[in-house]
Amino acid sequence: MMSYWQLLLLVLPVFAVIGVGAIVRRVHWIEGEAETSLIRLVVNVCYPCLIFESVAGNAALRSPGNLLLPPLVGFGVTFFGIRAGLLMAKAIGLHVGSGLRTFALAVGITNYGYLPLPIMEGLWGPESRGVLLVHNVGVEAALWTVGLLVLSGESLREGWRRLVSPIVITLVLAVGCNLSGLTPHLPKVVTDAIHALGVCGIPLGLVMTGVNLANYLDRPGELFDAKVSGAAMLLRLGVLPVLMLALARWLPCPVELKHVILVQAAMPAAMTSVIIARLYGGHPRTAVQIVLGTTALGIFVIPLWLRAGLAWVGQ
Repeated sequence: MMSYWQLLLLVLPVFAVIGVGAIVRRVHWIEGEAETSLIRLVVNVCYPCLIFESVAGNAALRSPGNLLLPPLVGFGVTFFGIRAGLLMAKAIGLHVGSGLRTFALAVGITNYGYLPLPIMEGLWGPESRGVLLVHNVGVEAALWTVGLLVLSGESLREGWRRLVSPIVITLVLAVGCNLSGLTPHLPKVVTDAIHALGVCGIPLGLVMTGVNLANYLDRPGELFDAKVSGAAMLLRLGVLPVLMLALARWLPCPVELKHVILVQAAMPAAMTSVIIARLYGGHPRTAVQIVLGTTALGIFVIPLWLRAGLAWVGQ
């Protein structure tokens, strides 16, 4: 089994790339329209290419257990996390207007994209990414339905509409190519272009995560609140990992999905919640406090949970 220091060395480069993003934003190399354009490039082009390459030729995804159960797990775990966040927010005295709903959303959504992808690849190889990306469909579904219902009161129908995105469309096409056996017959020029764009997805996504976080560093006194940040770290990096590792140990599912649950259990809150809070009338400062607090602690806690999970789940 990998030691704590080996796992820490696996995690640190990921945070180093995020740090590079924060630096280039602070020195004004990426800002304004460039920031928006690069985020769109990552989300609408590079990340879909990464998904297609990871899924379209992945033999593990031809098993129904790896194709149907992961989205259900992703949805269920995110739903439970948001509901647990509501209870914790009420327990620490938050109410509507002071961050109650935003707390529930932010603490309930684990980092499910750019941070776990390189960690999973480092532990189990690039083929492990496919099940994670399928799992993330369920997380997206919970985010844009349950999450928005909690945050803004939008209807369920409006939430489901948001699932029609380049990421979901690409995933459907990739699964279709995989199951039909079409992938080996795609023109080489197409697969080479997809590969070239896909390999940019993780590093550029991490850089843009740092760029986004840097936007909130001008007022350091507002970045930490003992009540909000402390409760979020306790729930996101303390209580929920135990429950998720129990799920990974006892859920009758393929080993690939156990790996996904194990890594997700160790993750901090997702940066996505800050953007959603800004767009849908939430409390962005609360989301920033949760994301920064859990991410900073996560640098040291992620290897601990990974090591505990590998030992307890036995994978």
